[in-house]
Amino acid sequence: MASAARGLGRRRGLPPLPPPLLPPLLLCALLLGPARAAHIKKAEAAAPGETLRYLHSAELGEALRALAAAAPPGLARLFSIGESVEGRPLWVLRLTAGLGPERAGEEPGGAALPGRPQVKLVGNMHGDEPLARPLLLRLAQELVRGWAGGEERIGRLLNTTDLYLLPSLNPDGFERAREGDCGGGAEGGRENGRGRDLNRSFPDQFGAAEPDLEPVPEVRALIAWMRRNKFLLSGNLHGGSVVASYPYDDSPTHKPTGVYSKSADDEVFKYLAKAYASHHPIMRTGKPNCPGEEGETFQDGITNGAQWYDVEGGMQDYNYVWADCFEITLELSCCKYPPTSELQQEWENNRDSLLAFIEKVHIGVKGFVRDAVTRAGLENATIVVAGIAHNITAGKCGDYHRLLVPGIYNVTAVVMGYTPVTKENIEVKEGAATEVDFSLQPTVMPLALNVTQFTATPAPVSTITPTPVQAEAPSPTSLHQPIQPVDFRHHHFSDMEIFLRRYANEYPNITRLYSVGKSVELRELYVMEISDNPGIHEAGKPEFKYIGNMHGNEVVGRELLLNLIEYLCKNFGTDPEVTDLVRSTRIHIMPSMNPDGYEKSQEGDRGGTVGRNNSNNYDLNRNFPDQFFHVADPPQPETLAVMTWLKMYPFVLSANLHGGSLVVNYPFDDDEQGIAIYSKSPDDAVFQQLALSYSKENTKMYQGSPCKDMYPTEYFPHGITNGAQWYNVPGGMQDWNYLHTNCFEVTIELGCVKYPKAEELPKYWEQNRRSLLQFMKQVHRGISGFVLDAMDGRGILNATISVADINHPVTTYKDGDYWRLLVQGTYKITASARGYDPVTKMVEVGSKGGVQVNFTLSRTDIKVEEGKVPVLNTPDTSDPNEKEFETLIKDLSAENGLERLLLTSSGDVSPYRYRPYKDLSEFLRGLYLNYPHITNLTSLGQSVEFRQIWSLEISNKPNQSEPEEPKIRFVAGIHGNAPVGTELLLALAEFLCMNYKKNAAVTKLIDRTRIVIVPSLNPDGREIAQERGCTSKIGQTNAHGRDLDTDFTSNYSWYAGTREPETKAIIENLILKQDFSLSVALDGGSLLVTYPYDKPAQTVENKETLKHLASLYANNHPLMHLGQPGCPNKSDENIPGGVIRGSEWHSHLGSMKDFSVMFGHCPEITVYTGCCYFPSAGQLPGLWADHRKPLLSMLVEVHKGVHGFVQDKSGKAISKATIVLNEGLRVYTKEGGYFHVLLAPGLHNINAIADGYQQKHIKVFVRHDAPSSVFIVFDAENRIFGLPRELVVTVAGASMSALVLTACIIWCVCSIKSNRHKDGFHRLRQHHDDYEDEIRMMSTGSKKSLLSHEFQDETDTEEETLYSSKH
Repeated sequence: MASAARGLGRRRGLPPLPPPLLPPLLLCALLLGPARAAHIKKAEAAAPGETLRYLHSAELGEALRALAAAAPPGLARLFSIGESVEGRPLWVLRLTAGLGPERAGEEPGGAALPGRPQVKLVGNMHGDEPLARPLLLRLAQELVRGWAGGEERIGRLLNTTDLYLLPSLNPDGFERAREGDCGGGAEGGRENGRGRDLNRSFPDQFGAAEPDLEPVPEVRALIAWMRRNKFLLSGNLHGGSVVASYPYDDSPTHKPTGVYSKSADDEVFKYLAKAYASHHPIMRTGKPNCPGEEGETFQDGITNGAQWYDVEGGMQDYNYVWADCFEITLELSCCKYPPTSELQQEWENNRDSLLAFIEKVHIGVKGFVRDAVTRAGLENATIVVAGIAHNITAGKCGDYHRLLVPGIYNVTAVVMGYTPVTKENIEVKEGAATEVDFSLQPTVMPLALNVTQFTATPAPVSTITPTPVQAEAPSPTSLHQPIQPVDFRHHHFSDMEIFLRRYANEYPNITRLYSVGKSVELRELYVMEISDNPGIHEAGKPEFKYIGNMHGNEVVGRELLLNLIEYLCKNFGTDPEVTDLVRSTRIHIMPSMNPDGYEKSQEGDRGGTVGRNNSNNYDLNRNFPDQFFHVADPPQPETLAVMTWLKMYPFVLSANLHGGSLVVNYPFDDDEQGIAIYSKSPDDAVFQQLALSYSKENTKMYQGSPCKDMYPTEYFPHGITNGAQWYNVPGGMQDWNYLHTNCFEVTIELGCVKYPKAEELPKYWEQNRRSLLQFMKQVHRGISGFVLDAMDGRGILNATISVADINHPVTTYKDGDYWRLLVQGTYKITASARGYDPVTKMVEVGSKGGVQVNFTLSRTDIKVEEGKVPVLNTPDTSDPNEKEFETLIKDLSAENGLERLLLTSSGDVSPYRYRPYKDLSEFLRGLYLNYPHITNLTSLGQSVEFRQIWSLEISNKPNQSEPEEPKIRFVAGIHGNAPVGTELLLALAEFLCMNYKKNAAVTKLIDRTRIVIVPSLNPDGREIAQERGCTSKIGQTNAHGRDLDTDFTSNYSWYAGTREPETKAIIENLILKQDFSLSVALDGGSLLVTYPYDKPAQTVENKETLKHLASLYANNHPLMHLGQPGCPNKSDENIPGGVIRGSEWHSHLGSMKDFSVMFGHCPEITVYTGCCYFPSAGQLPGLWADHRKPLLSMLVEVHKGVHGFVQDKSGKAISKATIVLNEGLRVYTKEGGYFHVLLAPGLHNINAIADGYQQKHIKVFVRHDAPSSVFIVFDAENRIFGLPRELVVTVAGASMSALVLTACIIWCVCSIKSNRHKDGFHRLRQHHDDYEDEIRMMSTGSKKSLLSHEFQDETDTEEETLYSSKH
């Protein structure tokens, strides 16, 4: 290969290359060892006879191999990251102290060393700019020689730095280039072997499309190498000028030159660029004096890349944006391919700069992020620096290093499942990095990230005969003895926590540990999920739960559930019963619902109450909303957490484990009279069977006389009882399960002693283990299956399954799957859903197992006469981008879809303080300046006191008209004393900007949505409002004392002159633009959502949709949907679902949302973020955590509903057409014929009306998880002479009447004349008869010619004409 390379040189007219001399010279240099001076001196830059020259690929590889071989052990390693187009290796030499021997199977180059920052220098990216090839080889030689010679600076550098040198990224281009070609292009060589510029081939944050990487294997290899490592600093060595260029290399406008494109780390990049330039004798002058560019100057020898010239697809920006590596581009010489004779001088010019630049990798902050309990390093921990919108992540061992210039910083470490930690006022000095370690307390493993998916094909929808499923497994026989638990002791919280983590760690394939919330004393409410697919709801697989220790001093259930976890984990895969149960059921086990009470209770307590209640001293089993009585106690955090949990999962069956007796207690737990009487639920027979399934397996319980020494007269036949018949329990958990979810729950009393001694625990396990297993199997009884859409076969969410004569319907889950527990018998089962025709089947349920029954529902009116009323619901997904976006919307609408987005997002934007007007303005300007390509900041107007009312638009094309995209606005601060909404919207804005081009979902949402954020509508009121003023009205009004939410009067035309300036600004510059699809207003003073109208006695058009939008927000909030705001002085307030019509809550006139609906044709909901108007700043992070998901849900929802396009038959788009929805709501088409309207899921009527066209009537089906598209083509209206038909008919009739009248007048005149001229009578009579005939003929002919066509068509169009007149 060497001879081939030399031959190539001769073909290019170059002199033959001498044989390589490097290895022997290198050995000589190394043998000199300590005799060398302590520093690299210019006089010793090259050993005698060691002349710098260009080496062709084979020679370069040989030289690098020799250098690596001759280096001291553990210092150097040579490897290739891939090959060029023409098959040349892309060599990398790694230099750092302490490298171990190469191991089979490890990554090329070996593993990273924890705590040692990685630096790379990449040369010869453009083949005709090869100066880096000899310079990097010489640098490597000097480093190896210096290390061997004991030079202090080199030793310190290689002991603390992991250095990678890649001399040539484009060896193919180099082979075509020509020495001495200073301007490039004479012989080619800039591009790779396929003619591609490598520095225009990387993904670009401002690029219009993803680049094609197939023709650039060099780029693919480099990207793959970067992904395997965590490089911190990088230099890209070029030629053609003398300057250090830093990101960004391009801008959103792609203006060829002159645009300063600032990165979030602009100060750091300038610091790094100056570090190189200041040590370079020419670069630091800022005047390269390159031929032809003598006037070009660079201050301090550095420049912003885009300001110099725009480079789209450059490598340095890719390093920073996608790999968290800080790279600058170094132009080393005016001549791209300087002659060999100049190489020594170039080395001397760049040597100190190269060393100084590499040493800068040690600035900033560094350290480790560790688990506070295990001390293990936390990989991929996110490091957030306040005020810098660019985060980095920790390495595999939790090691991190963040480059920063000298200054004071607040740094936060964030890991999912751990409590974030912020270190404040960290001082970064010049030189070595400040060491800051983080120790994070674990909280919870993240919720499932997987999208709900089918794992088994449901039975064919045409099947009518029910299919038996899940026959009851027999009890274990003597042939197999399952492994029994051995961990019998009382577990305090820390002990329990370790136990749960241990089993989650040892059995990761079948377990998932998560928390549903925290207790009063902030202990986690842990749940262990056990399933063969943990973290995923598998369509058709039922979900089961056990809850223990609801009363803190009733501990047997807590220990039994820990035993059960151990039993299931240890026997999965070996015991058939356990294996079948885990594979067929998703099991959730909460060992302790009241961990605080447990810590207060005492071992040996037989019937006491110490520890029974939670830390606020409330009985959790009297704290749930009740059907018969008002629960006056405030809802407790444990109660709220469990209710939220139950809304998140489709639980079918549950048991609540207690102590103090030995019986299974089933609903209802109380009755209307509040006395001990049998209170029968609609599913009384099912509950009795469920209770018996447990008691039968517990011999002592089944006997029915459990606690003779304590309660001698107490008797429970077969060990079961109706709750209310035993004693009345208002506010109990089991009734709430049955009434508010699809879950059937019973309460199991496990023993007479509440807190038995530890030595008695094995006895309790033995008595209950068969009962625990048998009860779980009951989840498969009754019927189950899917409710599917006949058109597309997809499952229907929230379809209702009703059983005749049993007044308790259940609903379907995400994939249309349902479970309905039933006892043996024949049932009439009906499946129904909004917008569908119901289907009824007769089903026989046997005594064992269950049956699968699937339903296929057809959409209402889908079978109308062909061509009469089309039903549309499917968007055009022929465009792959459209289909991809529709899939994204469906994924984000699925279970845990938004949680998944939040888990994969970058940066912590949690608000930690309130921003007064000045800070708010600066923050918004900062977003605009840092993210100019996706933001546009404008003022809608001024307040009374002349403060700007800012509006921030976030879009991929801000300030450009895109009528086809939905537009959403978020408005806050209409009441200045409620500034929480303002801070939430500022956090939302930063979150969106920070994640653009970082998070795929956020990027696509911004690309497809026009988002307008108005954070403070009443800045004057905000300035005088007072923090911690929970009920204070100071600042509620504007400076004129006017409540702005009463200033949006309906009669806006005559009232405009006296309108407040704030109101006027938002009406004229926002609402009346009439181009918004959705508006969300944030206020304070409660925890709920209201929908229009606030005006009393106002008929609500489109009520279902408005309520749907409000419910969507509330349901995504952890507490709001529970409907109990719990505000002071209103502790008994109950708002079902957390949603209420405005006028039913606080009615008033002149509200913003009423005006938005009536005149802006935009639905608006008002979100009340919390009971306190102006809570302390310390509560802001928690409020953001609660509201970020519902806020994002609005961004997803705005893409649903109906998207339409209206045109005529010629293809002309029709703007300002009227779209009438469901005979009431009206919207209008925008420029280009587009319209978009949000509608509740189901079937809707659409009438389209436009002047000069026939009205169109269609029906559209709206899904809950996808947009629906309609394409309306108008037919031209029948016209005569260009005039409407009705007008022509009227004119023609009038004309005919006029002709007849004229004839009559003429006859009369003629008659008079005949009396005066008798002698001419006969002649006049003859003429008169002739004239009358002519008139008659003319009248008839006129009538036929003008109207006959219309009258012929009248029969065909009468129905259509009448239909049009109705609207």
